[in-house]
Amino acid sequence: MSETTALTRQAQKERTRQAILDAALELSGTVGFAQVSLRQVTREAGVVPTAFYRHFSSMDDVGLALVGQSFETLRAMIRDAQRDPDTFADIIDASAEILVRVVKQNKAHFGFVARERTSGSPLVREAIQRELELFISELAVMLARLPNIDSWSGEDVKMASGLFVRNMVYRAEQVIGIPDGRTDLEEDIKRKARREMRLIVLGFRDWKS
Repeated sequence: MSETTALTRQAQKERTRQAILDAALELSGTVGFAQVSLRQVTREAGVVPTAFYRHFSSMDDVGLALVGQSFETLRAMIRDAQRDPDTFADIIDASAEILVRVVKQNKAHFGFVARERTSGSPLVREAIQRELELFISELAVMLARLPNIDSWSGEDVKMASGLFVRNMVYRAEQVIGIPDGRTDLEEDIKRKARREMRLIVLGFRDWKS
């Protein structure tokens, strides 16, 4: 087998795998992931069940892969923020802007997490909770560079990170429900998110680990 042929087959395998994930994600937006069947997914993706089993062992396996994709979007958001010097110049305004923009661009994945973290299958729910805890830890590394926090204990920095993440999740769920074109509602969410984050940050100066 030539190298070109091998690369072509690998690319086809990746396209098939992504088609299955895209189909499951779209169907879950209507009925919830726990109600989506393997047969529905393969029909939507245009593949046969045997092709499904070349990539996933079960629908739970698909759910875990969707959790991974969804949180990679969050991690990309943090990486982008770290590369932008304006984020640290005014972390509150920047965070509100980034949150709304990224959620709008990835509504399907954020919607999946919002639905499944409370009502999904136990395996998917647990995976989402683990990813949220990991995301809190990753954000804490970024926050530890901020003034007033750099002398805190690691536990307290993680606590502050958790406050931000819980606020972010709540506001992200609101962004998901905004109809297209309602920039007034987007601005209202940004305003509220900024006020809430500012309230959190005001406590940083007086907190002692």
